[in-house]
Amino acid sequence: MMVNEGIRARELRLVDHNGEQLGVKSRHEALEIAARVNLDLVLVAPNAKPPVARIMDYGKHRFEQQKKEKEARKNQKVINLKEVRLSPTIDEHDFNTKLRNGRKFLEKGDKVKASIRFKGRAITHKEIGQRVLNRFAEECNDVATIESRPKMDGRSMFLVLAPKIEK
Repeated sequence: MMVNEGIRARELRLVDHNGEQLGVKSRHEALEIAARVNLDLVLVAPNAKPPVARIMDYGKHRFEQQKKEKEARKNQKVINLKEVRLSPTIDEHDFNTKLRNGRKFLEKGDKVKASIRFKGRAITHKEIGQRVLNRFAEECNDVATIESRPKMDGRSMFLVLAPKIEK
């Protein structure tokens, strides 16, 4: 933000510390008015014609802005991407364990990437891996929505599940 001597515009539309319009003044005149009330001249709308400047306590204004930003950061939710690795020949018990882990991640609010790594000749039977991933997605459909369908990437196939948003 441009403050006091940093303002380069010759004429400014001036707003005083109470929010009242003082009209269009020269930069020098505006600085004198601000100095009389012991406050700063702050450029609030530099792209307006003429630019709008406000008389305010700049230190207090900056502190309040930082406080708002800190509060906004505190309220935002960070979503992580957790990975669950399966295999095309996974057994029932192992599948249930991986499913339980995936559901736990989804309930915590994280996204889950379920992936299958094909080893050796197993890559010739991609449909087996796709069935495993589709079954994983079906089992999680009460707590998750499919963000991306199963797709191949080199020797692995993966799908991404996102947690359902409750309203």
